[in-house]
Amino acid sequence: MAEPTRRRGRPRSAPDASGTIQALDRALDILDLLAGHPGLTLSEVAEKMDQSPSTVHRVLHTLAARGVAETDPATQSWHIGPATFRLGSAFMRRSGIVERARPILRALMEHTGETANLGILNGEAVLFLSQIETQETIRAFFPPGTRSPLHCSGIGKALLAFGPPATLEGLLRQVPLKRFTDRTLTTAEALEEDMARIRHRGFAFDDEEKSRGMRCIAAPVFDFSGEAVAGISVSGPSHRIGHEHVKTLGAAVAAAAGDLSHALGA
Repeated sequence: MAEPTRRRGRPRSAPDASGTIQALDRALDILDLLAGHPGLTLSEVAEKMDQSPSTVHRVLHTLAARGVAETDPATQSWHIGPATFRLGSAFMRRSGIVERARPILRALMEHTGETANLGILNGEAVLFLSQIETQETIRAFFPPGTRSPLHCSGIGKALLAFGPPATLEGLLRQVPLKRFTDRTLTTAEALEEDMARIRHRGFAFDDEEKSRGMRCIAAPVFDFSGEAVAGISVSGPSHRIGHEHVKTLGAAVAAAAGDLSHALGA
């Protein structure tokens, strides 16, 4: 008797019906264990997880390579790594900042007549999270998900000026300051001088440094711990954002950033 033809596609009884990835699931279980029991040795982790030491060794060193776990060489014990703080901080920023910023951005756009933006630090760039566009025909456009270099964007420079000094030092040491226009700041000296000006007046000014004919004014947003976690800006064509308007617009942007900071507990 011929065997029935087996249908192609997913087997009726998959090894893992939940659809999870076993190796990833194991790694997250180990990470969760370290969070609740810091200072375990490799053998202790293996025992608690009921896994072989060789398997746990591979998982721990994979986690360490990504910075989410680390070992103390003196005791050979394992702990949660610094990258987990970044992930947790990202969740804290996500939990409400865009929603809280929307009415503030709208009020800023209506007050200034220019497009208002919200962005955060994302590696070596600014990541734009939200935007309220002006009704003017000629306007700036940074849809959510757009990234822009730190050294030539208003929000980027605001975050560099008011963020940890190590962020600026790392940028100057590791990232080439690419020239986009003849106004782009491409030397460490020029950028550091601009940082001093930004700290003094309380807002950053992108004077056609990324795109000719476009200007941007930005101020930092602080959280409850006093950390600069985001930036608010207005951006538009140079013929509307003249140098004579910078001080007035800067005050409006700084006030809006202050309102959002207050909403975040600063």
